[in-house]
Amino acid sequence: MTDYYETNAAEYHASTVQVDPSSFLEPLARHLAPGATILDIGCGSGRDMRWFRERGFKPTGFERSPSLAEMARSHSGCAVIEGDFEIYDFSGLSADAVVLTGALVHIPQERLGQVLEHILESLIPGGHALITLKEGRDPTETSHGRTFYLWQDPDLRHIFAALNLTVVEFSRDVSKVRDTDIWLGYVVKKSI
Repeated sequence: MTDYYETNAAEYHASTVQVDPSSFLEPLARHLAPGATILDIGCGSGRDMRWFRERGFKPTGFERSPSLAEMARSHSGCAVIEGDFEIYDFSGLSADAVVLTGALVHIPQERLGQVLEHILESLIPGGHALITLKEGRDPTETSHGRTFYLWQDPDLRHIFAALNLTVVEFSRDVSKVRDTDIWLGYVVKKSI
């Protein structure tokens, strides 16, 4: 996956940066205090960080692709940590909120809980996370060799419950990039 996003960074940036993220970011924003710190995992183009920064929040990005990380810094004016979220030590970070908009789409079902638990080590007790994943039943593979793992709502809610995450907002929306994709969106709260 890294090779695709690094090799196609400019194309990926161009296809996502102009999308208005308000509809899927506002459900998280309304749960946050003014000036809240936000960690945007898989920040891509920097679009979501810019949206949060312009509303007085303090976002920091996290991106595996060096080229996308640089574009995100430039577009958002925010700091971006470069690394692989599956092995990065998040325990040294502390965020009021974590944003995972599409960041987990390449994680197989059997590993999602473990990966999510690892990333959410950065989230303060009582903090919120925004998680969006594609709806469907079977994994799909693109011509570029990327595998997308698809989800059903009850399966995700089971994983969230096992991690002591409470769903406080839920949405089911048609993608703003590809109208054949349906996104499941969750704002979850971490137990205190």
